[in-house]
Parts: sequence; C-alpha cells; structure tokens
Amino acid sequence: MRRFVLERTVDHSGVSGTGTVVDGVEFSNGQVVMQWRGPYPSVVIWPDLDMAMTVHGHGDDTRVRWLDPK
Repeated sequence: MRRFVLERTVDHSGVSGTGTVVDGVEFSNGQVVMQWRGPYPSVVIWPDLDMAMTVHGHGDDTRVRWLDPK
C-alpha cells in the first residue's frame, strides 16, 4: 500500500480547484481509493490509477505525487 496526492494546475470543471485536490491510496492489488478535498469532498474507489487518471487527469494538468516509496 502506498499513499499519493493529485496536484492540479488547471481546474477545467471549476469545482475541484487547483493545488492538492486528492488524497489517495494504492493497494497492493492495484485498486485505488481517492478522497477529494475542497467544498465537495467525496471518496471514490477505482480498479486502478490509470483508469482514475483517464477520467480525472485532464491531460497534463493533473499529476500524481507519490508520498511513499514503491
């Protein structure tokens, strides 16, 4: 299990903001849990990080910063 955050430079939706927008955990099986920060917090479970980033990555405007080593 390792922790990460999503950092966003541009907020295309006008909802999630910029800077650190997600606290996340990737489990040993690849499954990801993300907790959104900001005025509309929520928790989302994804099969893997690639799928989550396909939806929430907004191209190069969002990056994953790992907090724990692999």
